[in-house]
Amino acid sequence: MPIGLREDVAYIMLKKIDETDGQGMHPVTFTESDFAGRSLSESDILGHLDYLNQKQYIEAEFSGNAYANQEDVPDAANPKEFDARIANTYGAPDGPLPHLIEFKRAKLTEKGRKMLEKMEANPPQSLREGPVVPIATKDMPFLEKVMYKGNLGDIFDARDITEVVFRTMRDMMTTEASDRVASELHEPAEPTKDKALQNEIADLWKDTNPLVAFLSRIRPPLIIKSDTFLFRIQQEASLQPGVEPETVVKAVFSATKDELSEERIREIAGFLPDKIRQLWEQA
Repeated sequence: MPIGLREDVAYIMLKKIDETDGQGMHPVTFTESDFAGRSLSESDILGHLDYLNQKQYIEAEFSGNAYANQEDVPDAANPKEFDARIANTYGAPDGPLPHLIEFKRAKLTEKGRKMLEKMEANPPQSLREGPVVPIATKDMPFLEKVMYKGNLGDIFDARDITEVVFRTMRDMMTTEASDRVASELHEPAEPTKDKALQNEIADLWKDTNPLVAFLSRIRPPLIIKSDTFLFRIQQEASLQPGVEPETVVKAVFSATKDELSEERIREIAGFLPDKIRQLWEQA
C-alpha cells in the first residue's frame, strides 16, 4: 500500500536534489535541519525517497539497503564503510547516529523536474503551516492518481482496472455521450518510455481492445444496477485480496473528473445508478 506521502516533504526533497544538481547523478545529503519541525522518523524520510525513486520523480542510487536492518548497518568504526552506505538506524538501535541520511548518487528526472516546477509555481501551504497533508494528486499523471488513491501497488493494475471501470461506464451511456467524454481525455495516461503504457486517457476510455471498443459503439445503453457494476469490477479487473471495488472505482472516478469539464461531469452522473452516482459525486 502506498505511503501517506506528504506534499511538503516531497517538495523539500525535490528542491534539494535540484539545488545540488551536478548535471547528472550526484551526491545528495539530507539532515535533520532539512525537515525541522515536521515530525519525521528516519523510516518516514526513507519511505518518501523510495516512493519518489520508484515512481521515477528521481533517479537514485541508494548505498546498501534503503530500509536497513541490523545486518545492513555499516560499521561506524570503519570510516570507509560508513561513508559508502546510508547512515540509517531503522531497526538497528546500536547503529550509527540517525541525524544523516545520504544517497550514493541521485538526480531529478524530467518527470520530477516538471513536478517541482508546478510546486514552485504554487508552493505547498504546509511549508508554512507544517501539518501532515497528502501530496497534491492533481499534479500526478492519470494512472498514478488511480494507483495512489486506489491503494494499488502496480501501474499496470491501475491501467487494467481503469479500462474495466471505463467499459462499465460506457455500457450505460449513449455513443454520443461517450464520444463527448472521449473528446476531453487527450492527456497522456502516464508519461513513460514503456510502450505498454503509452496511451492517452481517451485510448483507455475507448478500450485498447479493438473488438471491445467496436462492440461498445453499436450496443444500446444497458441498465446496470449498482451491485452489478461493482461485481463486474471485482470479477473483470481481478482485484487482489483486500482491494475493495468501491475504492478502485472511486479512484478512477476522481482521476477522471480532474480531466473533465463540469458539463461532462454532470452528464456522466446522469447515467450512473444510485450508489455508483454517490461514489462519482464523492470522488
